Amino acid sequence: MQIEVLQGILIPFFGTMFGSACVMFMKNKLNPMLQRALTGFAAGVMVAASIWSLLIPAMEKSGAMGKLSFIPAAIGFWVGILFLLVLDRTVPHLHMNSSKAEGPLSSLQKTTMLVLAVTIHNLPEGMAVGVVYAGWISGDAGITAMGALTLSLGIAIQNFPEGAIISMPLRAEGISKGRAFLYGVLSGAVEPIGAVLTILAAGFVIPFLPYLLSFAAGAMVYVVVEELIPEMSAGKHSNVGTVLFAAGFTVMMALDVALG
Repeated sequence: MQIEVLQGILIPFFGTMFGSACVMFMKNKLNPMLQRALTGFAAGVMVAASIWSLLIPAMEKSGAMGKLSFIPAAIGFWVGILFLLVLDRTVPHLHMNSSKAEGPLSSLQKTTMLVLAVTIHNLPEGMAVGVVYAGWISGDAGITAMGALTLSLGIAIQNFPEGAIISMPLRAEGISKGRAFLYGVLSGAVEPIGAVLTILAAGFVIPFLPYLLSFAAGAMVYVVVEELIPEMSAGKHSNVGTVLFAAGFTVMMALDVALG
């Protein structure tokens, strides 16, 4: 079981690492249309994972509440939204393709704030993996090893383009390939850390599993709506991002239903 858990929490990190490695053999600047396509695909995967891997299981675990089983999911979802909103307001960071930093005024370098933006948004993904594996370790009959692995694979799939999207623009800013790769990898390191901390707190996590599953879903949806959708829709040929969003959604939905 320990090996399966270790693999599960590292798979998303490897997705980010391999995506960041694209900076080693691709052109210095990511094609805008390709970036929109990758962003759209990642957004679709995250939305599907939020629904099938997090929100639906959260409501199923509150089934004893009958028609009110949506209440824990709704509460957790909104707490996740507000949590990311607070982070966005309190941590200085800079989104891709933006010239104005968000959060409090800061003297941090542009590259640091770019990495912080991705790191903030990777945190709920790590927590989502940790919550699911904590449920599986506890023997929760509604969570299987394959279901937990499916979520890890889905997040890894969306982390691959995310890794490229963070490392390639850093290279375009004049940073060396090695440092751009390192920054991309570091932005994803928060995921296994968040997963491990969540698993270690399993005794606290399990009683609140419906709330925590939906919390992760809310945080992930916040990232999609606040950052990924605007990026995939910017400029000409925005329909490319929309089509790839649908493709990413379909891939994750199929993975969750077929393997979960």
